[in-house]
Amino acid sequence: MAKAAVKTATAARAPALAGRDFSATGVKLAVLAPAERISLRAPAASVAALSKALGVTLPKAPKTSASKDGRTALWLGPDEWLVIDEAGGDPLADCAGVKALHSAVGVSHRNVGFSVTGPAAAATLNAGCPQDLSLAAFPVGACSRTILGKIEVVILRTAEDAFRLECWRSFSDYAFAFLSQAAVDAAA
Repeated sequence: MAKAAVKTATAARAPALAGRDFSATGVKLAVLAPAERISLRAPAASVAALSKALGVTLPKAPKTSASKDGRTALWLGPDEWLVIDEAGGDPLADCAGVKALHSAVGVSHRNVGFSVTGPAAAATLNAGCPQDLSLAAFPVGACSRTILGKIEVVILRTAEDAFRLECWRSFSDYAFAFLSQAAVDAAA
């Protein structure tokens, strides 16, 4: 009896909200290009080995981040980081060879990134975020896991008037709509 030919189907996932942007007086909102991301958990004894493998020093202090060659590590807790690679690298593969105790989980398809830029960027985010985003309290490079409206987000200040916001893909429509309305309100 002859075996039937096996057909393989592949699915391509379209980026969430691809190409959407919004502008209001003093603020621009854009959906960022897809990036590789990992959720990384590790004890202090493993940080040096993981930093070496990732090519960026994992920050050890609250509200801090570190960037090198298109890869950013955001401190989320005493043993937790979000690592974002926008340069085409694979941080999950880079961690795979590390023998030190750690957990690295790919979350690239779970998250969507937004940029919020302009002089009214902080006011736009603060429409639904209780975090003090003033430059004095939240300087360039500061990051925080917090809320925006009713969803959990991670915010990174990338410049004096620019932020990166990460949220789960399933909440991306809500986040975009919330930020769009907040931008209009901040411009008023």
